[in-house]
Amino acid sequence: MRRLLKRYLPDHEALAANRWLAPFGSTLFHPRLWHLNRHSAAGAVAVGLFCGLIPGPFQMLGAALCCVLFRVNLPLALFTTLYTNPFTIVPLYVAAFAIGEWMLGPGAGQFAAPPELGADGVGHWLLALAGWMAGLGRPLVAGLIALAAGLSMAGYMLTRLAWRTHLIHQWRKRRNGPS
Repeated sequence: MRRLLKRYLPDHEALAANRWLAPFGSTLFHPRLWHLNRHSAAGAVAVGLFCGLIPGPFQMLGAALCCVLFRVNLPLALFTTLYTNPFTIVPLYVAAFAIGEWMLGPGAGQFAAPPELGADGVGHWLLALAGWMAGLGRPLVAGLIALAAGLSMAGYMLTRLAWRTHLIHQWRKRRNGPS
């Protein structure tokens, strides 16, 4: 499992040579942020799933800060935030609103359909989308926190389970010898 993940994740030596990241060297290149084991991988998936629901372009910044705080694998957490994209963000926010409304009780907020991308352009649509999200209010915020926490816990547990299952499979394969 580790070899598969290391094949696709960048190494910290290549990033340390980047002139834009050099000022953050002592913090950003701490060995625990780049070490990959079952604890750091599960924590990174949890951080990425939680921070993936942060609105706008602050997802990866939030994930990087949480990785520094919790000392979990940075590249895996940043990669995990990519589950939210223009195709998935609206359904996730609708689900978060439904969860928030269920938590706070009916009538806590008024749901309206999200704005459609029209001929006015992407900038106008983004402003309309921000206004739509602000109009949803407390149920959306409560639902986002609950959904992010639920996804984070599920991701942590599933990553630990998958890593353990892989290890058991490898141990049995080694014990039985070459077939």
